[in-house]
Amino acid sequence: MSITASKVIQQFQQVVGEKFVLTDEQETRLYRQGRRFGEGQVLAVVAPGSLIEQWRILQIAVAADCIVIMQAANTGLTGGSTPYGHDYDRPVVLISTRRLAGIQVINLGKQVICLPGATLDALEKALLPFNREPHSVIGSSCIGASVLGGVCNNSGGALVRRGPAYTELALYAQVDEQGQLHLVNHLGVSLGTQPEQILIRLQNGEYQEKDIDYSPQHRASDPHYGHDVRQVDLDTPARFNADPNRLFETSGSAGKVCVFAVRLDTFEKLPSQVFYIGTNSQDDLTAIRRYLLTQLPRLPIAGEYIHRVAYDIGEKYGKDTFLFIEKFGTARVPKAFAMKDKIDGMLEKVKIRGLTDKVLQLLTGVLPPHLPQRMAEFRNRYEHHLLLRIEDQDIAQVESYLQEYFKIHSTGNYFLCNEEEGRKAFLHRFAIAGAAIRYRDVHRREVEDIVALDIALKRNDREWLETLPESMEEQIIHKLYYGHFLCHVFHQDYIVKKGVDPLAMEHAMWKLLDQRGAEYPAEHNVGHLYVAKPALKQHYQKLDPTNSFNVGIGYTSRKKYWS
Repeated sequence: MSITASKVIQQFQQVVGEKFVLTDEQETRLYRQGRRFGEGQVLAVVAPGSLIEQWRILQIAVAADCIVIMQAANTGLTGGSTPYGHDYDRPVVLISTRRLAGIQVINLGKQVICLPGATLDALEKALLPFNREPHSVIGSSCIGASVLGGVCNNSGGALVRRGPAYTELALYAQVDEQGQLHLVNHLGVSLGTQPEQILIRLQNGEYQEKDIDYSPQHRASDPHYGHDVRQVDLDTPARFNADPNRLFETSGSAGKVCVFAVRLDTFEKLPSQVFYIGTNSQDDLTAIRRYLLTQLPRLPIAGEYIHRVAYDIGEKYGKDTFLFIEKFGTARVPKAFAMKDKIDGMLEKVKIRGLTDKVLQLLTGVLPPHLPQRMAEFRNRYEHHLLLRIEDQDIAQVESYLQEYFKIHSTGNYFLCNEEEGRKAFLHRFAIAGAAIRYRDVHRREVEDIVALDIALKRNDREWLETLPESMEEQIIHKLYYGHFLCHVFHQDYIVKKGVDPLAMEHAMWKLLDQRGAEYPAEHNVGHLYVAKPALKQHYQKLDPTNSFNVGIGYTSRKKYWS
């Protein structure tokens, strides 16, 4: 560093105030540690309260030759927005954007401009008066995920028609090859020419309709996914993290630039109903998937898969998450996680680990069942479960098809959910995502860790349920399979036995996936778990030639200039 660490911290404090510059390990723990994976040290965590403050903090960090990690809600599962390890060649500054909430609705609700701290939950509420929705609902929104994080991390989501989070319209800062910081306004909004002028006007909404460019030259969502997902006979995945067709500046940037705002399309909120399908044959679900994607005049809204083991683990170990969201909604989830993390940190100081998880399990264990009776009956009868959300005008056609199909195939059945059943079925599906973590934390004596894979199978793959070698099966306590079935994107969590090397198992899993023609990760940041494939690495290097942002993700170089 050209100046001392204490001097850099002092400069940060002058910009945002001492309260918002954290250096104590206990105070920074929430930011330095990923939800499921990743942890490291930082010089400081800085939380700016305005776009101008974010810009000035960034200027100080770049001038001091610090590594910058941008972090929004820290809800990722691969360590993609936290430091990892201790072998960085420069001090690490983590800039938290949680205080920078801001959503500006434009074009009568058809588009929005989101500031760095905007969450999906808040966006969903902002769009209610317009009868419109954001790219993702009741998925990442459950855990307080940010809008910008979704764009930067190639997030996919459950909504089949909308595909991965994507935009070509953004306001961001990057460092050029000479180490100079620049603000790039590709937001499609005329805000002036000087960085601070642009940022002040944007934050204050000081622009008019005539300042917004609505020409179709640049997209604010993925226009091709609806077509791509219907191509069920192609031997390539419909979507995956390193797809060059969906890498554009901030989209897929994974924190290799500093984003100040993104502009996104919104979507009409359509009346719909939920079908609940159970079967003991994967061939049934394959046939249903192919029919829905090729024969319906409109794509289904969502199609989520749950295996029976995932159902059971989610029912028991995701129950508190389910009930909390039922009672308080998604907006309070981040605060609940933060409070739990603070308590966990204090307990770990006195060598007590996992106590909060065990207490929560005891409390939820005495509560009455929370899932609808018909779901429980299907759980007992069937191994595979598929949740279909269908637009009202297509309900009759889908029901007619399912009736005829299960007259011939006695391996499964379905029911049309009432409103409560449909809501709870989808909430249960998303509560499953954190259930493996709870299981691990409650059973640390038996569990080494979780191997969590996020994979995209080929669109024509009929053998979507894997068969593992016996040598691997022996090392696993539970396998949780769930995911976005119509997209052929699956989340596969393996709870492995004590003494098993999770990293070695994960690498062995990669070889099996390569043999199947799968892509991974499918919709998460590569973080520090996955290897960034060539297209993705090139995207990172183009955005960040000095390697100053989010260094080392995707097993890339941690050295300046990528040396």
